Amino acid sequence: MVTFNSLFLQFSKITMEDPLDNKAAEDIKEALENNNQALAVAKIQEYLEKKKNTPLNIAVTGEAGSGKSSFVNAFRGLDDGDDGAAPTGCVETTMEVTAYPHPNFPNVTLWDLPGIGTTKFPADKYLKHVGFERFDFFIIVSSNRFRENDVKLALEIHKMKKKFYFVRSKIDNDLRDEERRMKKKKSQFNAEKTLKEIRENCTQGLQQQHVESPQVFLVSSFDLHLYDFPLLGKTLGRELPAHKSHALLLAMPTISLEVINKKKEAFQSVIEPWALLSALGAAIPVPGLSLVLDVEVLVGAVTGYVIGFGLDDPSLRSLANRSNVPLDDLMKIIVSPLAAKETTRDLVMEVILSFGSAAELTTAEVVFRWIPLIGTPVAMVSSSVFTYKILNKILDMLAEDAQRVFERALGLKTPV
Repeated sequence: MVTFNSLFLQFSKITMEDPLDNKAAEDIKEALENNNQALAVAKIQEYLEKKKNTPLNIAVTGEAGSGKSSFVNAFRGLDDGDDGAAPTGCVETTMEVTAYPHPNFPNVTLWDLPGIGTTKFPADKYLKHVGFERFDFFIIVSSNRFRENDVKLALEIHKMKKKFYFVRSKIDNDLRDEERRMKKKKSQFNAEKTLKEIRENCTQGLQQQHVESPQVFLVSSFDLHLYDFPLLGKTLGRELPAHKSHALLLAMPTISLEVINKKKEAFQSVIEPWALLSALGAAIPVPGLSLVLDVEVLVGAVTGYVIGFGLDDPSLRSLANRSNVPLDDLMKIIVSPLAAKETTRDLVMEVILSFGSAAELTTAEVVFRWIPLIGTPVAMVSSSVFTYKILNKILDMLAEDAQRVFERALGLKTPV
């Protein structure tokens, strides 16, 4: 006979990487062992909320005109001048510490800090002034060589045992300038060679100022998929704690097929607890309640998928503007009816009913749950399998749409 603990086994397999996951697993297991269904449901919901709302605070600083505000906007999927974007300009536009929450993931906040050279504070006092403790890591931006103030700040951050990363911005401008220069000299332009020279120059300059093993990333805020921004994202994900890395990944712009695949893996990692939540709903002997809970579970999960893959309407419109690909062209290659729409119960039910086997499974659950002795355990398994299968099908469909949209926006494939 199926028990609560046997259903829990699948969930427990995914709780080894993060201490927070392990604590949640123990709490859920204890509730299940005590046959306390209501507490188990509450603990799973609490776990999913924490997973969704883990705070991540990123400090971005640099001298006036370095491009830090454009970097803040680009990371958040906004263009300079969009509503909610950080103001940009050639003069210092950030005079106070300013928070810019991600529009789709408000738990992730980029903090635009005044350049250290624009304040009256030395590096050690500057960190206290901007509220050093709140930040998970620092990004120090420069549009040319990193200067004395950048180095002083990095060394102070190092003393405080926090991570910092150097971002060399506006790299697209450097490449254009070098290409123009080489053309005048009637010499062949080599982009890779130029990038290597810029990176080495930045690294050597920082080492000469006593920064050990500096991590330098070459970035264009207008073309995040190019140069080192994907490497920056990968590095941050590797060096952050697991729960913070999860928050970062979901908020990352879909700048590569690798990011899309990693987002899919992240969403898959929490399908088991969604399925367990659905199974517990099936144990409650109220006609129709399990199906209602199943659909509510699906709406919550699917909403995250659509937004995370950048398939919501605002994200698609922003992508169309940035890539100069008409929105209609992007919409034509999207297969899922869930994209670019509000994820409602009716819309999710429409998708579920398009999967014939899933509808049959739900009907079977309603019948089985009223059979004495074996009904509830079988219904629990049925509900769990139903949720697991549906979420995986929808996740596959949306991930494939995200890949097609990404490739079309970048012109990687011939339009269909």
